[in-house]
Amino acid sequence: MAETSEQLCAPLVVVSEDSRHAQIVEQEIRFFLGESEATRLLPFPDWECLPYDRFSPHADIVSERLSTLYKLTQQKSGIISVPINTLMQRVVPIDYILEHSFSFTKGDQLNPDLLRHQLVTAGYQSASQVMTHGEYAVRGGVIDLFPMGSKKPIRLDLFDDLIESIRYFDPENQRSTTLCDQVKLLPAREIPLDDQSIRQFRQLFRRTFEGDPQGSPLYRDVSKGLASAGIEFYLPLFFSRMATLFNYLPSDSLFIHDSDLLRFSKRFYAQVEERYEVAGFDLDRPPLKPELLYLSPEQTKQSINRFSRIELIRSESEPYKRASHSIVNPLPDLEAETKSTQPYRRLVAHLATTDQPVLITAESPGRLQALEELLVQHALTTSRIEGWNEFISQPPPLSLTLSVIERGFIFNNGTLITEAQLHGEEVKQARRRQKTVDPSAVIRSLAELNPGDPVVHMEHGVGRYVGLKHLDEEPTEYIAVEYHGGDTIYVPILALDLLGRYIGGSPDSAPLHRLGSDTWGRQKRKAREKAYDVATELLEVEALRNSRRGHAFPVNQQDYSTFASTFTFEETPDQERAINEVLEDMESDSPMDRLVCGDVGFGKTEVALRAAYIAVDNSRQVAILVPTTLLAEQHFQNFRDRFADQAVEVEMLSRFRSRKEQDEIINRLELGRTDIVIGTHRLLQSDIRFKDLGLLIIDEEHRFGVRQKERIKQLRSEVDILTLTATPIPRTLNMAMSGLRDISIIATPPRERLSIKTFVRNRNTPLIQEACLREIRRGGQVYFLHNEVRTINRVAEEINKLIPEATVRVAHGQMREKKLEEIMRDFYHQHFNILICSTIIESGIDVPTANTIIIDRADRFGLAQLHQLRGRVGRSHHQAFAYLMVPELKVLTDDAAKRLDAIEQLEELGAGFTLASHDLEIRGAGELLGETQSGAIDTIGFTLFNEYLERAISALKASPGLVRDHALRQADEKSRIEINLHLPALFPENYLPDVHTRLVMYKRIASANSEEALRELQIETIDRFGLLPEPAKNLFWISRLKMIATECGVSHLDLGTRGGKIRFESSTRIDPIALIELIHSKPQSYSMKDATTLTIKWETDQDNHLDECRKVLEALRGIIPEGDGE
Repeated sequence: MAETSEQLCAPLVVVSEDSRHAQIVEQEIRFFLGESEATRLLPFPDWECLPYDRFSPHADIVSERLSTLYKLTQQKSGIISVPINTLMQRVVPIDYILEHSFSFTKGDQLNPDLLRHQLVTAGYQSASQVMTHGEYAVRGGVIDLFPMGSKKPIRLDLFDDLIESIRYFDPENQRSTTLCDQVKLLPAREIPLDDQSIRQFRQLFRRTFEGDPQGSPLYRDVSKGLASAGIEFYLPLFFSRMATLFNYLPSDSLFIHDSDLLRFSKRFYAQVEERYEVAGFDLDRPPLKPELLYLSPEQTKQSINRFSRIELIRSESEPYKRASHSIVNPLPDLEAETKSTQPYRRLVAHLATTDQPVLITAESPGRLQALEELLVQHALTTSRIEGWNEFISQPPPLSLTLSVIERGFIFNNGTLITEAQLHGEEVKQARRRQKTVDPSAVIRSLAELNPGDPVVHMEHGVGRYVGLKHLDEEPTEYIAVEYHGGDTIYVPILALDLLGRYIGGSPDSAPLHRLGSDTWGRQKRKAREKAYDVATELLEVEALRNSRRGHAFPVNQQDYSTFASTFTFEETPDQERAINEVLEDMESDSPMDRLVCGDVGFGKTEVALRAAYIAVDNSRQVAILVPTTLLAEQHFQNFRDRFADQAVEVEMLSRFRSRKEQDEIINRLELGRTDIVIGTHRLLQSDIRFKDLGLLIIDEEHRFGVRQKERIKQLRSEVDILTLTATPIPRTLNMAMSGLRDISIIATPPRERLSIKTFVRNRNTPLIQEACLREIRRGGQVYFLHNEVRTINRVAEEINKLIPEATVRVAHGQMREKKLEEIMRDFYHQHFNILICSTIIESGIDVPTANTIIIDRADRFGLAQLHQLRGRVGRSHHQAFAYLMVPELKVLTDDAAKRLDAIEQLEELGAGFTLASHDLEIRGAGELLGETQSGAIDTIGFTLFNEYLERAISALKASPGLVRDHALRQADEKSRIEINLHLPALFPENYLPDVHTRLVMYKRIASANSEEALRELQIETIDRFGLLPEPAKNLFWISRLKMIATECGVSHLDLGTRGGKIRFESSTRIDPIALIELIHSKPQSYSMKDATTLTIKWETDQDNHLDECRKVLEALRGIIPEGDGE
């Protein structure tokens, strides 16, 4: 195919029957072209929307489509892959693409106002932070853009009106990466919304549809320059003449298509006409006629016939059987007979009968090794090669390579056999992957604050957040918090460390304190007492844990690095941090008890794999405990793949194994021959004995019963334990928060992963039909979750009648294990479209092609379970959808309504931990530590209670014999410094216009705990938003000075250009000698007003004022070492 394209010097167009087959073709083209030539593939994907849908295609899909259209106007060759329904679609005219495309080069002159106008005209959206295709942000001399057709966003740095540099940046952390010299900008969408196009739309809309156009919300939105969801199906109203993909192709292009293409096009067009009839009942959104949006099957055929073409005949068809020769021939049936004593006899027999070279593909390194061992057992010598090009140029007689292609064949020069043809029933767990989070910061963060939300101030109690405010003539910003009776306090941005979100019961029932009353003081005192009691309890448990010595696992860095390099993806920062924390735990001689919390599909398994490697490398055994047999199988395949090149024996113990196989595995465990065993609760039974167990990995610990947990508890004192979870239950969350268990959070999603669009709706048959059809017609699959086994078959019949073109199967926990396994494997291999299932799928296998889930009676599930179930979809780069169906929204219980609202609002990736904290709000945080603490937590909030707990633990650790009252006093001590240097210290609105982003940055600066952290934050700010204006520089300067003043024990610092005063705390640890030396150095400038106040008289100018303040504090910094001042 690649050779044909090269010989023609013209585009080669491969037309598939639907989106799924187009994806298969693209995989095969990449395999046959090789990595170096794969850039010549130009996919033109489907919108992944049903005709006349109310959804718009995702920006990434639009980006790929526009990129391909633009490239077709610039280059005369390439391989275009397109499904038939997309080929029939009418597209934007060529002049639209060319007129709305422009480029920048380093050194060009650029007018930011003109650029903003160009971007808006091209359809780009202004955003405070650029995250996805089609967004831009202008912040002074820094302009961020995510151009369509680009894999990464870019950052333009301007010096006056010249482009000084062009850099790519990472949308996750907003930090710049590599430099580039030029950038090309394509239009941001396939819909133009400039003034001329809007006028054209209004005229054609009035001409096309009867009645008052103002009655249509769509017409009103476009008139205002807004793109309504689904506006793409009104594309012809924006142009005087539409184009098709055929218009973009030169006349010497070559088409390759199936001989049944006309049948496929007729089938699709019939669906379009059916959808048109249904859409016609919506008077607010009258649909355009099908012929305005699509070519008819006959027009499509005529258009293809104008080009040279190759028609592919299916091997089962009559013309194929009559043909005298063919380029390729189908393989005979080579599928392994798993129940036979010689399962691979067909393959061995085929290899014995051919003298041509044979290439066998495997989907993973583990499978490749297994195939290699199998062939060696049959006295067959194999060679590993890089890919197809190496096989063609120098073919060994029998070779193996890695590839995910599904179809093999016999050709003139050899045979290609794929793993899918050998092991049709096996499940390959492919994962597409392409910010560091402090656990406590998730709870304390102000990131989600909205006006009216409850917040807690350490000194004044619980109030309601009002917003960011400027006070008259004050050169800084304040957070306004309203209290009982309408009283308001204004918290300076430098004191945001005293303010946090209130988490207790429902926000509606959060207390509202009165300023000046002693209620808050009494409640704080009671909460501190409770925190002390809990701290004492926790430290006793921790002391018991620390008194037991575990095994220290030394790490052989060279061997470990070799193993780590087999991870084919780049570790996310969170994942890398979690791995390092686990390795540090294992290297110490204290037993590890760490919780790794990461959203579904975020890379927790890799953390477990690294830990398992360290244990096995130290000749210790590893047990992996999972809640379901399906999950055991998934982990078994993952671990076998990663340890394929190691001398490590990985086994699985579950009901999928026969009694004889189980006995053999148990025996090998006891003898120490099996290194890693993966299993369900069977692993915890009394007959399982390990020779030398070093590490226990538990996946979703909360899914195990009381007896199993007791057995785990016994193991805790003896071996290292690593627990993996997506949504920690509140009790687990608290244990981690309070330091009883260590916690690592992985909150960074894999690249190209999209958040799951979530809808809470009344149960509605047309909506179910539409959701299923949208997924099926883009080549995907659907989970329909109905958790009543009694009625599950009736629901399956209803879905079958509703969507006759779908293939429906049922899976639930009361089925025989073998039957359930068979159904799940068939679903993975897309042998059917819709799986009607119970919650058995909650910990199931990953199915990247299943991207829609419908949950019946979603009101009956807990928040963590809903999140886990929703995580079954969205495991690839496709937009995923979750529909939470309830009988009637109006009659839901309060808790159910809050749960559903929380999961609908928190669509973003990595929301699992945040959802766990929402669970605290819904249940009431008092559940965390039991009844005795619930009152204290609900009155002062989880945030402050947790802070008191941490301080009480620190005080008791520092002085183990500390009496209760002294410990309580220390727990309440937090340096509260007031600082006023009479300089503007803030982010000006023209530098950082988004209020939400300013608030988050202020909180991060106020909460920075070291000068190094503050310096990193300053570098990040400059990188993201541009050079700091003077007030922002002052903000960082004053924050540094505040750190030094806190270290000196200063409680109040008020210094202007003519002097001021510094007041010390009564318990300050400042060195008196340093203070005396400072006064003696300049007695006319420095004097003591009283025992705790230093008065300063000086004349400084504005430019060096901050530097003079720093010198004074540095001179006072000679702090007395701990214990010397007694």
